[in-house]
Amino acid sequence: MRRETCVPTGVDLKNTGFGYTLSLIGGKYKMIILYKLAEQGVMRHNELKRSIGTISFKTLSVMLKELEADGLIIRKEFPQVPPKVEYSLSERGRSLVPLLNMMCEWGENNRLPERGSVR
Repeated sequence: MRRETCVPTGVDLKNTGFGYTLSLIGGKYKMIILYKLAEQGVMRHNELKRSIGTISFKTLSVMLKELEADGLIIRKEFPQVPPKVEYSLSERGRSLVPLLNMMCEWGENNRLPERGSVR
């Protein structure tokens, strides 16, 4: 029995559901940001930066703007001094959480032993 593929032969990857999903969550930090927001609910910029650790201020700002533009996160700005901004997942972003959880589970189940380690 042959299964249909998400990336049919001869079709440009970017014109598939798979390519579209990758365009939204691909890259080094987007899935991490989404996962952190899924775990915490609401986070501020510096909280996200501290929890990720290896991301620069500018890169985090760019990633947050892209995720907001794609409708995956909500940016809520509070009119006060100093300015306060909070980020959370949108309904669309929350719909990705099962996918992120499945990826995590797959990684745990399929992790190869580290090179040089003894089994």
